Amino acid sequence: MLIDLLFQDPFAYLTLAIALLFAFTIHEYSHAQMADFQGDHTARDLGRLTVNPFAHFDLMGAFFLFLFGFGWGKPVPFNPYNLRNKKWGPALVALAGPISNFIMAVLVGLLLRYLHLSGGALLNFFVMFVWLNLMLGVFNLIPVPPLDGSHLLGAIIPMKTVGFFGIIIAVFFMMYIGSPYIVQPLFRIITGLSLGF
Repeated sequence: MLIDLLFQDPFAYLTLAIALLFAFTIHEYSHAQMADFQGDHTARDLGRLTVNPFAHFDLMGAFFLFLFGFGWGKPVPFNPYNLRNKKWGPALVALAGPISNFIMAVLVGLLLRYLHLSGGALLNFFVMFVWLNLMLGVFNLIPVPPLDGSHLLGAIIPMKTVGFFGIIIAVFFMMYIGSPYIVQPLFRIITGLSLGF
């Protein structure tokens, strides 16, 4: 469990927690920004068009996140009927979150590659930040409801909600396929480094 890290290495746990908070905040903000850009101001009206992490904070999701390393932020509300593109609009809103994670991973990952940091807190933060954003981006692209990837697939074929069972499938996918065969190679390509955790 992630909470074990708190007792083994409190500083590493704090670094990880800050990286998670940044990654989730930008992810949710990007959903809100895309919906607003397409003409739906629901998130803006509810105070969700912000990078303030507390606006996107879900108590239960945060509890699971900082205890087990798996959790969620507060979903950004939007009205699909207000979007200019009724067919692809919801998919664009959904994809904005994972895309923002990949953009952050690439930007910070390139800093890792070209700054040649020798060690310390900044290096650890950057490594965790890139890894977490890649994990979050890949995980959310899995086409299983209620994950973001299901909205892209839902624009092509009807999708049924599978609830918590779908999340379990996605978690196992990340454990055995997503992390070792997608995230880790992407991390090496972007940063030129190998994951040490």
